[in-house]
Amino acid sequence: MITASAIEEKLRGIVGSEHFRAATAGDAVSGMQPKFVAEPANEQELATLLSTANEAGIAVIPRGGGTKLGWGNPPKRADLVVSTARLKRVLEHAWADLTVSVEAGCPFETLQEKLAQHGQRLALDGLWPQRATIGGMLSTNDSGALRLRFGALRDLIIGVTLALPDGTLASSGGKVVKNVAGYDLPKLATGAFGTLGIITRAIFRLHPLPHSARTLSFSVASVSDAERHVLAIQDSKLAHTGLQVRGDSAGQILTDIWFEATEAGLAAQESQLRTLVGEVRWQQSEKGVWGGREGLWLLPTENAVIAKLSVLPSAIAKALGLLEEIAKPRDVHFQYVIQAPGLGALRLEGEMSSLKAVVERVRSELESGGASLVVLHRPVALESLEVWGAAGDALALMRSVKQQFDPKGTLNPGRFVGGI
Repeated sequence: MITASAIEEKLRGIVGSEHFRAATAGDAVSGMQPKFVAEPANEQELATLLSTANEAGIAVIPRGGGTKLGWGNPPKRADLVVSTARLKRVLEHAWADLTVSVEAGCPFETLQEKLAQHGQRLALDGLWPQRATIGGMLSTNDSGALRLRFGALRDLIIGVTLALPDGTLASSGGKVVKNVAGYDLPKLATGAFGTLGIITRAIFRLHPLPHSARTLSFSVASVSDAERHVLAIQDSKLAHTGLQVRGDSAGQILTDIWFEATEAGLAAQESQLRTLVGEVRWQQSEKGVWGGREGLWLLPTENAVIAKLSVLPSAIAKALGLLEEIAKPRDVHFQYVIQAPGLGALRLEGEMSSLKAVVERVRSELESGGASLVVLHRPVALESLEVWGAAGDALALMRSVKQQFDPKGTLNPGRFVGGI
């Protein structure tokens, strides 16, 4: 029988002593303390490390920038953190083909800076771009306002390489935008929270940087008015990039719209918008309003729940009305940012028992109408609060896929929907 010290030495030998260390309190994942942290230099080292851990029955926690490591359920086990910090290269920017191949540990902002040298971008606006890595953003399927015009990550990724628990490096997709042949591994890995394999590299389709941009905002009296404007704008011929509703329990409600075009195009779009929406008080806003989701995390989070909301665009007013109806009698204060596709971020603050009751009832009401609420952050006192909500009919299929990719439950055990 191989001893624990022998396994440790084997893992250490794969990445080198300088890149293998004992885990500290700062490496804890949702209260679970791992034993070791390893930083492989390349995807082959990572695959060998993962295979060795899998054979030894060691639970592996993949980590990029660590910005979303608290999302999802706490892991059932956490032995080894595998960091992608050294896998940070932009491998190939095929600017003429509007594609880029990049390693999973590359910070998102670093990638954008390199793409901008050729007037291009990955049309994505996830949280904390300075620290968030490509692999982490893919694993959590994080996207913001740009999703309205350019699609979600599943629409932007065209190829991926995954290190599987048995040591296989599996690749799917290609370097050209029209390549759709084969098993759709990129879409399967996106949003899987690292439970199927560790992303080592990805290939994306790109878009040109805009000539100019402009954000306009206007206030409305009610969430019904906000929804009416959102649906009217969506049903129009306006070529807007982003559209969102911001508000709080105090009753302040703002609608923001983002245009990208030439200066002449911006002027024409603004004129059409004013005609469409009618008599509202306009103001030109800073681009920073599109970081509203991030702003919900800037205040202290010890007594707050932060959640992701998903509803139909035509049900935004109903969902927000429901939130107000349930939260106000319990003295729970809230703030929200909801994008036009019906995806939003929600922050709730209040006394612990009230917070739990509000989240559970709002979620129950939403799920009965086909919507969802996923908890991204909860106070320590609310550890019993369910993160994902109802799994629905897909759980059996998801468990089957997990069994195929990770039969020993090595990767992020218990973190995904249904304790997968």
